[in-house]
Amino acid sequence: MINRIVLIFFIFIVKISNAQQTIPLYSGKIPNSKISINEEQITANALVDTVTRNVSIPTLTIFLPLKNLSKGSAVIICPGGGYGGLLTKREGSDVARAFAKLGVTAFMLKYRLPNDAIMEDKSIGPLQDALQALKMVHQNALKWNIDASKIGIMGFSAGGHLASSAGTYFDAQVIENSANIDLRPSFMVLINPVISFSNEIGHIGSRNNLLGKPASAEKIQFFSNELHVNQSTPQTFLVHTADDTVVSPENSFRFYHALRKNKVNSELHIYSEGEHGFLKKPVFEEWFGRVVNWMKDRNLIELGSWNKE
Repeated sequence: MINRIVLIFFIFIVKISNAQQTIPLYSGKIPNSKISINEEQITANALVDTVTRNVSIPTLTIFLPLKNLSKGSAVIICPGGGYGGLLTKREGSDVARAFAKLGVTAFMLKYRLPNDAIMEDKSIGPLQDALQALKMVHQNALKWNIDASKIGIMGFSAGGHLASSAGTYFDAQVIENSANIDLRPSFMVLINPVISFSNEIGHIGSRNNLLGKPASAEKIQFFSNELHVNQSTPQTFLVHTADDTVVSPENSFRFYHALRKNKVNSELHIYSEGEHGFLKKPVFEEWFGRVVNWMKDRNLIELGSWNKE
């Protein structure tokens, strides 16, 4: 009897380990990179659980749902951290596991953090990694049981800036794509996102980290994503708190209005309280439940697949 229990436990552990895998984002030389020492650091933080810094080698961690639960849809998650760090647990692996539980194949993107010491042009490094992630998921859609028409991207804070950059510049010629794979995300989920780099509403810390100081007016305009929405921009779900003093909710307001102006399906939720990062409220089940309901409405998750327990 004991041996049987041990065997069942071993099989359970194997299933878990098979469901999560981390792979390099590039098979060869990382584009736009300089020869440098890997100085990545992962540190525990009582407030946000885990912070990853000095990322120079980008990876994709795959969270596969059980095959009998797979819905065919997928989401690439870009953690936040002001382009100076990555909150890889609370805004990464925790969310990825919640999606996998629903049957959505999830990917946590550990993208390069802008640094002149590791990149020729630090301003495009994270965008290269986001587009490469979209390319990789498309290339392996059959292998991972994914519907190529249901591959989306999600981002928190500065990760929201990266996700929205991928959604507005999916046709940018910044990575090798000789097979002409369509890199346009089919949807975006943006959580208290940085959208603009303008002096008026932009998050200047993220801007300084990505573009350097002083940033040219041309680059500020290029990376203010509310200015580049068009009818090809993917359908989008946005959520923000009205009392966010780190990233102004005007970022979400203006992106939403730009989407509406271009007749792009979009949904915006504003909570009166919660500050930046939802550290106290709204609770995860509340805002994530709204994401799931929107995905159901857009036929990205089957009805009845969300269970808050």
